[in-house]
Amino acid sequence: MNYRHAFHAGNFADCMKHALLIWLLRALLRKPAPIFVLDTHAGRGRYDLAAGPAERTGEWRAGIGRLLDDPPEALADYIREVQGQGFYPRGLYPGSPALIRALLRDGDRLACCELHPEDHAALKLEFGRDAQVAVHRRDAWEALGALLPPAQKRGLILIDPPYEDPAEFSHLAAGLQTGHSRFRTGVFAAWYPIKHRAPVRAFHTALAESGMRDIVAAELWLREPLDPARLNGCGLVVINPPFGFEPAATGILQALLDRLGNHEPGEGIAMIRLVDE
Repeated sequence: MNYRHAFHAGNFADCMKHALLIWLLRALLRKPAPIFVLDTHAGRGRYDLAAGPAERTGEWRAGIGRLLDDPPEALADYIREVQGQGFYPRGLYPGSPALIRALLRDGDRLACCELHPEDHAALKLEFGRDAQVAVHRRDAWEALGALLPPAQKRGLILIDPPYEDPAEFSHLAAGLQTGHSRFRTGVFAAWYPIKHRAPVRAFHTALAESGMRDIVAAELWLREPLDPARLNGCGLVVINPPFGFEPAATGILQALLDRLGNHEPGEGIAMIRLVDE
């Protein structure tokens, strides 16, 4: 699966990931102590939906394009941030680094990792003069060991691999264990595609047997996950979710399904408690 961000910016999976990301950040920002955020697969930062890869695929039209008019309350914060980051009038969709940076306070820090040379250059151009943001061209899995634990005692680690490697789920499970072993109080959020069930079941089992605690998975499916050649849904697994995440995420997922679903067989949402606290 090619999931380079530029081709899929603003699609249903981006909407799900970013709406939940903003909720998680808001929860961490309720307390005054500074936070650290690590975006391990950061992409470009912003995407022009009217040109280039995003315009060619047009996936955003069935994603963010369906959410802008009169968004439901559960999605209002997400839509407000998207619109505030250049969507109008320039048609720019903010990736996770731009959304994260917009919410940071003085004293908070963001580290972005991106290996693709063009996307890394775009990130450097976006944040090169920003003292609160560090941009790294380095392997994400290595960064989980090298950049953790942060000086800040609180933080969020966002992991969003491209899933071009057939072993990516295994890398993700191992990366979560590495990161968690170094930053046990951090909130870890990892996005994953749902094409068919077997890889997801194996991933969930690996996490359940990892020894880590307090793990929940939020999932959204637009159709029955049976076709291994198609993105049928997506999930976000969260370790150490902040208080109130599960009911809030349920509301966000349902609002997304109500707007983005096409009434195909098997569409739905789920909150799956993989490991208790």
